[in-house]
Amino acid sequence: MSYSIFLLRFVDSGVVALDAGRFRRVTEPYVVAGGPGEGFSRLRAKDGGEADLYHESHGESGMPCVTATHFARGAMLGVLGRLAAELGASIVPQEGGALIFHERERRHLPAELQGNAVVIAPTEDALQAAFDAR
Repeated sequence: MSYSIFLLRFVDSGVVALDAGRFRRVTEPYVVAGGPGEGFSRLRAKDGGEADLYHESHGESGMPCVTATHFARGAMLGVLGRLAAELGASIVPQEGGALIFHERERRHLPAELQGNAVVIAPTEDALQAAFDAR
């Protein structure tokens, strides 16, 4: 896909840091270039689909966001869904509403994202269906 998605964790309408250790555990088996210490990782899923992730850490404030670009359909969507779920993050496409994994997460989103947020499962098929519906 040619657009970006952002993995952001919200608490009380504000962005909070993502857990870098969880990020490493989920992405490590798929990294083919870069890595957590470099602020960029290229991932490759079992079907050959890739994604570029940008994930700079900002000192003690932690990792505020993961941006995924140039991501393939197929198994990579499952990787991205699992990553977001493990991080407790919402998936916020550059266009359209936020994707959340539990209805209880809606109240933590900023007001402008709450109304159009869609609850999905953190799976390849659910993420693909959400993107196709846009």
